[in-house]
Amino acid sequence: MGQPAVHNNLQVTISYKQILAIALPISLGILVPQLNFITNNIFLGRLSEEALAAGAITGVYYLIFAAIGFGLNNGLQALISRRAGENRPGEIGKLFIHGLGISLGIAVVGIILTYTISPWVLKFSIHDEKLLQQSVSFLKIRIWGLPFLYVYQMRNALLVGTNQSKYLIAGTAAEAISNIFFDYSLIFGHFGFPRLGFNGAAIASIIAEFLGMAVVFAVIHYKGIGKRFALFSSFKYDSSIAASILRQSSPLIFQHGISIISWTFFYILIEHHGQRDLSISNTMRNIFGLFGMFSWALAATCSSMVSNVMGQGLQHRVMELIWKIIKVSMGIALIVCILLNLFPYIFLSVYGQDKDWVNHAIPVVRIVSSALVMMSFSVVCVSAVTGTGNTKVSLLIEFITIVLYCTYVWLVLERLNLSIVVGWMSEWIYWGSMFTLSFIYLRSGKWKGKVI
Repeated sequence: MGQPAVHNNLQVTISYKQILAIALPISLGILVPQLNFITNNIFLGRLSEEALAAGAITGVYYLIFAAIGFGLNNGLQALISRRAGENRPGEIGKLFIHGLGISLGIAVVGIILTYTISPWVLKFSIHDEKLLQQSVSFLKIRIWGLPFLYVYQMRNALLVGTNQSKYLIAGTAAEAISNIFFDYSLIFGHFGFPRLGFNGAAIASIIAEFLGMAVVFAVIHYKGIGKRFALFSSFKYDSSIAASILRQSSPLIFQHGISIISWTFFYILIEHHGQRDLSISNTMRNIFGLFGMFSWALAATCSSMVSNVMGQGLQHRVMELIWKIIKVSMGIALIVCILLNLFPYIFLSVYGQDKDWVNHAIPVVRIVSSALVMMSFSVVCVSAVTGTGNTKVSLLIEFITIVLYCTYVWLVLERLNLSIVVGWMSEWIYWGSMFTLSFIYLRSGKWKGKVI
């Protein structure tokens, strides 16, 4: 029996139905790594407050490399979406295989850096010696999941770029279930597994990333997607294809990289305020990851659909598409904001900390929940800029925003030594600046003639 054929139309339509059809599966795809991260933190919180604090530093460090892969993913997705809009499926497989090779090369560099330079950098950044040793030990294990993560991200670019995001679900489900099982087993030593404590979370995440990647590629093979786009028919290197991917992705890699590096800087400053503030801030990152997943999914949808629509020659309808996506994103964010402010204790209680810890965290939740609303429309706008193919403009917007953000957090947290409640107000500055600059560029119309 032959493989089932895939008959989807590569060209998207501008409608709420199309937006949701692409965005909902992406939301599930984003949900899984966030659930993995939250699961790690819940188990680590029950292990000790010290472990939860260490999870903040190591989590942000790994996010730097994840963000680099995300930048490559976005660039590749924009190219694949444009070819889909132009109805040129023959080019898609070539783009995918070259993106895969580039991502694995970056993963090798990430592993080498983690074993050589990173321990030295962290030594000058983390004041607590025990926290430093825990973090370095954890990262030397965790970084081996990077190749699996990058392959996973390249697969996302393929499926979202070709309007097949529904196939993301199988891999994400496999990853979520396996991460919960192995976290519980390896951190606490259940079901015959050794009790590995903090490092058990690193091993669990690697296993989960590998299983998620394997399941999705099985689905791609079974559904005939690999055959349709000739994904693995040729491994011949084409310098022009590699150059187009790097040209499109490099600004995005730098963009996402400096964004997460600035967040690492923020968490290092928080660490100077003590273990409690660091552990509270770690849970705030969970709020952004879990409750912001709809905005991130809609942003990815926006980038892909904008590129696809431009490939169809419908530049005059791009702003109409962006406003439709913003309405959906803001509506969801407002509901989340209201629920978090009405029931903050319910969310915070899952981390197993005492009442005093929860009381200190609630004011920060209120700041972060309002920032989620600002993020809901800002991230859609900057992703629209990416979708037009003007990734250098996206990088410039990010750079200006990061300068303002880092200046604020340094003044507030390090120079003036104010509370983390004031420190987390930096998110208002970040998303406000991001929206203003992106909106000005989109309104200018200078992107309409961009060819990639």
